[in-house]
Amino acid sequence: MDLDAVAEELYGLRPEQFIAARSERAAAARSAGERALAEEIDRLRRPSLSAWAGNILVREERDQVQPLIDLGQALRRAHRDLDGEQLRPLVHQQRMLIGALSRQAAQLAADAGHPIGQDAQREVRETLQAVLADPDAARQWASGRLAKPLSPTIGFPATTAKPPRRRTGPPTAATEPPPSRRSETTAAEKRHRQRLDEARHKAEEADRDLRAREAEAEEATRQARGAEERRAALQKRVEALTQELSRTEKELEQARADERTASEQAQETGRQVRHARRRAKTAATSLERLVSRDGG
Repeated sequence: MDLDAVAEELYGLRPEQFIAARSERAAAARSAGERALAEEIDRLRRPSLSAWAGNILVREERDQVQPLIDLGQALRRAHRDLDGEQLRPLVHQQRMLIGALSRQAAQLAADAGHPIGQDAQREVRETLQAVLADPDAARQWASGRLAKPLSPTIGFPATTAKPPRRRTGPPTAATEPPPSRRSETTAAEKRHRQRLDEARHKAEEADRDLRAREAEAEEATRQARGAEERRAALQKRVEALTQELSRTEKELEQARADERTASEQAQETGRQVRHARRRAKTAATSLERLVSRDGG
């Protein structure tokens, strides 16, 4: 067992199967004495619904992976070269491919029993946009093991952006921005970087909070499962006691009937005994009289 094989298995499962399977694999690693591996397995995060949809797209449609990666390389090259003639058809292809793949991911998720809503579909599209903009994001997506959606790189044009015009000649004095404009541009860039840093800081905080909430949710799920098991055990016990009570009530009713029958029989027997005593006494008296006469 190794981490790569376990991750490949877990991220191919349905979302509701992930945690139980992860616990089983971690427990198996601990039983085998591989404590470090078990801790690494425990750190694997359950994918969000949109990340899972992206994973099944990669796993079910492997032939769609490389075309998107190749398109991202071409787009990044065209942006670097400011090649408007090359960029125009690439942007159109980008729009068409992302739309088709996001719809395909939504269909695969629905076919697997987990339809995704508008927010998750948007996250799928953003993940695909990030794949085009960032080679590292492309590698993550192509692994089919995303735990959360990817965010597009700041500054990469959206699918509706107009491509820049390619500069055809050397810069002239007319095309160079004046010093005041350069200062404004520098200040704007600084503000943009500050906002970007703040956004990244908030995203990191949100991610940490999400992991904490996921841990709490897993613990709540574990406690709920334990309570459910206890409730099921008590329910079985109640059913068994109810059945035992029903049998006991039937036996009690039969005992009461037997008691009434025995009581009636005892009363009848008592009457017969008393009658027999009277007859015996009468016979004894008659015998004594006969004996007395014979003796006289």
